[in-house]
Amino acid sequence: MLESSSVLLFIVFILLFVLLVFGVLIRKNGTAALFWNEIIREKITNFIMNQSKEQRILNFVLQNAVRGDPCSVLDTIDKYCSQKEWAMNVGDEKGLILDKTVEEVNPSVALELGTYCGYSAVRIARLLKAGAYLLTVEFNPEFAAIAKQMIEFAGVQDKVKLLEGPSEEIIPQLKKKYEVDTLDFVFLDHWKDRYTPDTILLQECNLLRKGSVLLADNIIFPGAPEFLNYIRNNPHFQCTNYPSHLEYMKVGDAMEKAVFLG
Repeated sequence: MLESSSVLLFIVFILLFVLLVFGVLIRKNGTAALFWNEIIREKITNFIMNQSKEQRILNFVLQNAVRGDPCSVLDTIDKYCSQKEWAMNVGDEKGLILDKTVEEVNPSVALELGTYCGYSAVRIARLLKAGAYLLTVEFNPEFAAIAKQMIEFAGVQDKVKLLEGPSEEIIPQLKKKYEVDTLDFVFLDHWKDRYTPDTILLQECNLLRKGSVLLADNIIFPGAPEFLNYIRNNPHFQCTNYPSHLEYMKVGDAMEKAVFLG
């Protein structure tokens, strides 16, 4: 009896130790954190609640934010994602870098690649001057539907046009179908392996003018090494790096600004 109790206590101790180590890894290691949040925790919660994480974020905003107040919507999303469930928004810390860049560029026409739940679309749109607008592209139909409601609830729907589909198909349509001459600002926050080909596509479609600004998120984690190699070694771009952290975590990350020189 004593021996079996000792074995049980040893097993409990080992389990607690493993949980402690895993907890430290989640705080400090981006891969472990994403594995826990995106693969384990999210799947279990989705199964129990029979709804997606993105729907839960939207519901929290609808119940707690002030309709027509984009800052309230952003603060509410940040609160949910920092305290309840992690999500891949640009977040509050890197959001300040995004804000500063948008304010400096003061764009008339902006493009976002990767809408997700609409967080950054709301963040950009709230800073746009009268008559300016944002085109935001989302491949996932479920995310697009969530983002549409988020944008409307924030009261910025008149400044945002959501385009659903793959970026490689939509970018070539921007001039003729959406009457875009050139883009003043582009925010890249979609699939990281699309950063380079979509940047090249923007150039090939003559959508960048001298002075157009690109801002790319998550260039350290999950990382976009091909994009960094392309953009930093391209004489047509002048680059600036902004060190930061992965959204809602202490994991190192950064944003890269690239000004098109023509």
